[in-house]
Amino acid sequence: MRHTQASDPRLPASKDTIAVFTDLNCSFAHVAVHRLHETRRRLGLEGRLWFDLRAFPLELFNREVNARPGVDSEIAVLGAIEPAAGWRLWQGPDWTYPVTTLPALEAVQAAKAQGWHASEQLDRALRRAFWAQGRCIAMRHVILDVARETGVVHTDALAAALDQGCYRAAVMEQYRASCHGRVTCSPHIFLYDGTNSANPGISARWLGGEFGVGYPVVDEDRPTVYADLLSRAAHILDSG
Repeated sequence: MRHTQASDPRLPASKDTIAVFTDLNCSFAHVAVHRLHETRRRLGLEGRLWFDLRAFPLELFNREVNARPGVDSEIAVLGAIEPAAGWRLWQGPDWTYPVTTLPALEAVQAAKAQGWHASEQLDRALRRAFWAQGRCIAMRHVILDVARETGVVHTDALAAALDQGCYRAAVMEQYRASCHGRVTCSPHIFLYDGTNSANPGISARWLGGEFGVGYPVVDEDRPTVYADLLSRAAHILDSG
């Protein structure tokens, strides 16, 4: 029996959306979101398929901050396989490094009230702000500045939603839907028919210690998997 969104909260609610579970300070997710956008553009699927960006808050799963040493160790490796995504080592003082992504994840959910395009653009802009520009996306004013810079997000409406906590529950619902191994990592992509892929196309391992101590090695990178996923999503949409 095919699962539906009603029976499986990990799945997108409609055929024209792809559910993408990620955290904003996950380097593998930065690669995945960049490749999703670029592949959709190349395949001519913009305006037909949308990305439903969902929260996979690493700080809740790990019960600690996503450690800067681990994040820094990934930049050279992931930046080398997808440089166009935008990368830079953190240049600010340690005390300006974001210790949480929950407010930014909430902002992405809030932007959905303005449409998929607004949510997608805010999510991508927040990733660039952190990874390429070294901005503290934990701060309310930074989130709103980034939203304003997209040119598509209604910033006053977003500020009101954040101040009222209207979409905080959505972040927690997505976190709970991910628990107990149902979503295995950031990123994890789900199509309407249940097709899913965790960290698409990339196989990596750590040498010299775990995250924050050792360093990652990418054993396999197959970016063509994104064309496969998006083509399947388009087929699902066209099948009626």
